[in-house]
Amino acid sequence: MENFIQLTVSGVMCGMVYALIAMGIVLIYKASGIFNFAQGALVAIGSFFGYQLTMRVGLPLWLGIIATLAFAVLLGFLVERLTLRPLIGQPFFAAVMMTLALGLAIDGVIVTIWGGEVRLFPIFPTLPIKLGPIVLSQEYVWSAAIAVAIFIIFTIFFRYTRAGLSMRGVAEDHQVARSLGVRVTTVFSQTWIIATVVAAIGGILLGALNGVEFTMSVVALVAFPVVLLGGLTSVGGLLIAGPIIGLSESLGSYYLDSIIGGGSREVFPFLVMLIVLLLRPYGLFGLKTIERI
Repeated sequence: MENFIQLTVSGVMCGMVYALIAMGIVLIYKASGIFNFAQGALVAIGSFFGYQLTMRVGLPLWLGIIATLAFAVLLGFLVERLTLRPLIGQPFFAAVMMTLALGLAIDGVIVTIWGGEVRLFPIFPTLPIKLGPIVLSQEYVWSAAIAVAIFIIFTIFFRYTRAGLSMRGVAEDHQVARSLGVRVTTVFSQTWIIATVVAAIGGILLGALNGVEFTMSVVALVAFPVVLLGGLTSVGGLLIAGPIIGLSESLGSYYLDSIIGGGSREVFPFLVMLIVLLLRPYGLFGLKTIERI
């Protein structure tokens, strides 16, 4: 029972990090209708950049994180301006393939510069927290707390700032937003910047949890099941879907690996995704779209 409670808590906390990464995918989809397959690579490059500045260059942690976020802002701006904006008005499939190609290109850059070895990224205290019989890693506690804080910050941003309201308007209808004076292309750029910043934060947190390595872009793909479970158009749904996916990873690996010989942690999230696609393809909180012919 104690193991079950501990696995549940750690799985939920890890799921909050997945939810944070998935938020970038949902924001871009809501704003432009594009499913961003490059999000995992953006997570990896953010993690490696933060590691390089803090562990190799020797910058203080706070300064290294600020510099990493500044790099993410610049990268998001350049990605949207140089690769996605020229495709406005082009077939939808072209933009989707561009995000896929962008992700592969970033992965190639990571392997070329940093290689394939695993690097430790200890940015949180290592002393565990004991709650009675339950022992929690501070990495998980701090990562979940930061993820929740970021969600709260962006919720306030979307509700009470002009830029946030503009993004919500564009997400509802491009033409209506344009008629009200909103520059849709500017909103696209802001959305990609936010998605890249969120990916960088998620990459730093994942690096603290699992170490920094080039396969992080694959690990971050767990955000896809989170998006599909929560709903492609629902940011709030991620707060439910993320912990569910994290919980499935944690419990599945503990109870099934000894039976099937391992690997369930990597499989379980995508098994959940397949079930969701079959039974509820618009997710738990996504909008059900009805097309008339």
